[in-house]
Amino acid sequence: MTVTGPAPTGADHWDPEDRAFWERTGARTARRNLTMSVVCEHLGFSVWSLWSVLVLFLGPGYHVDPAGKFTLTALPTALGALLRLPYAFALTRFGGRTWTVVSVLLLLVPTALAALVLTPGVSYGTLLAVACAAGVGGGGFASSMANINAFYPHRLKGWALGVNAGGGNLGVPGVQLLGLLVLATAGAEHPRLLPLLYLPLVLAAATLARRRMDDLPPAARGSVAGSSLREVARDPYGWAVSALYIGTFGSFIGFGFAFGQVLQTQFHDRFDTPVKAAALTFLGPLLGSLLRPVGGRLADRFGGPRVTLAAFAAMGAGAATVLAASRAGSLPLFLAGFIALFVLSGLGNGSTYKMIPAHYEARARAAVAAGTDPAAAAAAARRRTSALIGLAGTIGAFGGVLVNLAFRESFAAGGNGDTAYLVFLAAYVCCAVLTWAVWLRPGVRR
Repeated sequence: MTVTGPAPTGADHWDPEDRAFWERTGARTARRNLTMSVVCEHLGFSVWSLWSVLVLFLGPGYHVDPAGKFTLTALPTALGALLRLPYAFALTRFGGRTWTVVSVLLLLVPTALAALVLTPGVSYGTLLAVACAAGVGGGGFASSMANINAFYPHRLKGWALGVNAGGGNLGVPGVQLLGLLVLATAGAEHPRLLPLLYLPLVLAAATLARRRMDDLPPAARGSVAGSSLREVARDPYGWAVSALYIGTFGSFIGFGFAFGQVLQTQFHDRFDTPVKAAALTFLGPLLGSLLRPVGGRLADRFGGPRVTLAAFAAMGAGAATVLAASRAGSLPLFLAGFIALFVLSGLGNGSTYKMIPAHYEARARAAVAAGTDPAAAAAAARRRTSALIGLAGTIGAFGGVLVNLAFRESFAAGGNGDTAYLVFLAAYVCCAVLTWAVWLRPGVRR
């Protein structure tokens, strides 16, 4: 295995499907890289969702209304989505270790800028620009997932991708818990303390990634070249998976960014201070992140489409519960419905991502049965999987932008989120129908 890193094993290839190779050296190397990938992606998500917490600090001295705060959380979501494709390109060009170090060091930019500008009286345009820069934290997801996908055998991909993504997603409640700590100790007058806490963590993670991760041989990384992207973009399967990822990951990241603002705006009499909102904001993202690997494991056992369909059906019920609670003014029911949406979106995230490598592995087996060289078929599967991970991750992350925009327009027009909740309900029904029609409908070719 030709790997560039702290523990090269001396072979000239990387083949996790070879069980003897996997038991001898592959599993240990893969676990080491997965561990560091989770740490680095966790920090990326924390920085990406930094403004979901910082907006809670923006009191009257900042002159930002609720609609403006939803815009501040939508912008980093959008940039993070746009960066996922170039980040996936970079992974296959430079290697997992090299690009992970670079992408982690880039997190210093938005954290340092936020610590520099967050003072009362700062212009709204400056806040928008600095919030947008936090999008670099979202780009690393695509490269990280493509990297871990290359390390693991097909039988373990659902679990490995679920752990990698779930550990990364924990960065959302992680930054929210740190924000709660700052609010409860230093107070809302000191927002700069939160980004300052991340500066040494980012430097430590980059150092550890440099020492502990590996660059796989180019042939084992897959490829996200333009030809690969065009190939998966012409495949209706790629667009179907991307649409499902809008519903699962888009919901998770969009709700994670917006939940604290929703509580403060819709139930202002009970969340009249930032500390009260922050005390609950982290709970949904925490549970959703922890259950993402469970979704991947369930998909390994029962199949991604079945688990995804069940998740969307239950998310429809969760959205209906939130809508009913909003109209009735019931905070306990509202919280229960929203927590359920976080949990179910986490499960759906894991199962949906499993569907990407599963599809191309099946195509590779069919190609081998038809006479294609096994090595060429496996390389094509890795290339297409990496490309679709980048594409679906990019499109899915835009779901978070749509969630924040839906909340912005709903609260601006009616003073509550009812219209947004109704839109979410309709979207989950559409995703459930799509899952059934493309993957589970009787007679569909699998």
